[in-house]
Amino acid sequence: MSILEHRKAIDQLDLQIIKLLNERTGHVLQIGEIKLKAGEEIYAPHRERAVLQRLCKLNKGPITNDSLRAIYREIMSSALSLEKSMTIAYLGPEATYTHQAAVRRFGSSLHYAPQKTIADVFAEVSRKRADYGVVPVENSTEGVVTHTLDTFVESELKIVAQIILPIQHCLAAVVKREEITRLYVHPQTFAQCRNWLQNNFPHAEVIETSSNARSAEFAAREPKSGAITGTLAAERYGLRVLAGDVQDNSANATRFLVLGRQCGPPTGKDRTSFMLSLNDKVGALHTALAPFRKFRLNMTKIESRPSKRKAWEYYFFVDCEGHMEDRKVANAIASLEEHCNVVKILGSYPNSD
Repeated sequence: MSILEHRKAIDQLDLQIIKLLNERTGHVLQIGEIKLKAGEEIYAPHRERAVLQRLCKLNKGPITNDSLRAIYREIMSSALSLEKSMTIAYLGPEATYTHQAAVRRFGSSLHYAPQKTIADVFAEVSRKRADYGVVPVENSTEGVVTHTLDTFVESELKIVAQIILPIQHCLAAVVKREEITRLYVHPQTFAQCRNWLQNNFPHAEVIETSSNARSAEFAAREPKSGAITGTLAAERYGLRVLAGDVQDNSANATRFLVLGRQCGPPTGKDRTSFMLSLNDKVGALHTALAPFRKFRLNMTKIESRPSKRKAWEYYFFVDCEGHMEDRKVANAIASLEEHCNVVKILGSYPNSD
């Protein structure tokens, strides 16, 4: 075929694609009406996961599965925006990794509302000024985000999904690399790039910022300055990327939580998060964790945090595989309630991104 013939074929295919996309969206809108009448949430992470998995199995290429997921993310985002005016609160400002994670999950067609603190994100969703919230919970290099765990103590919100975002920091500036004498860096970012900074900028003045976006903003307006930030923030503030992948760990990733008001049904591959408060006696933690062994549940995470109500009193945050509606998990929860002062289920959600 000639170029002209290929282009004519593409034009014909585009007509079919547009027709089918609108037909698909029509079905989605009708489902949305049924859900709204039943008082159900529009966004369904379990259904989204099933659709993307099915599409990847059907895919024969040459489009990659990653590209196919990205395309359908925007198709789903467009449909969500038509079903309901939906707002996603996230830990801001704009162009942070949390913003990037939120767009990766919900697509670009929804309204995003940056918040100054993690507590503000929780508050926006609790007060129904936002439909969902996105907050960081842990980094593979630097560990847990304690503010997120602490805020769950008083909140009734649920974890409805998780996002695993690979974190790739870069050196960005307006000036040339050799002209940089000052670097703006968020504390978490500094910790993730410590060795690179010591090897490449041992004498630079390092100034802490409140976010990677703020780092880029300051570097854009301060002379002889650079930032360790993300490519999205660098682009947002007109910086040139002078060095990429400056994080010390090539597998660096951050886990984000999607906050909502209702958990979805089991998918067959789920994770459940708990918060526990134990009796003050010898062996209390060992006794409390025994149900996980008894019911053969894989406990994937445990973190302790001071209760802030009484000296030396702690809350324990536990993740395990399975959904709270699964028989084994339900039995474990019942057993935990016999041995703990408080057992609070923070959410059950698909255990993959």
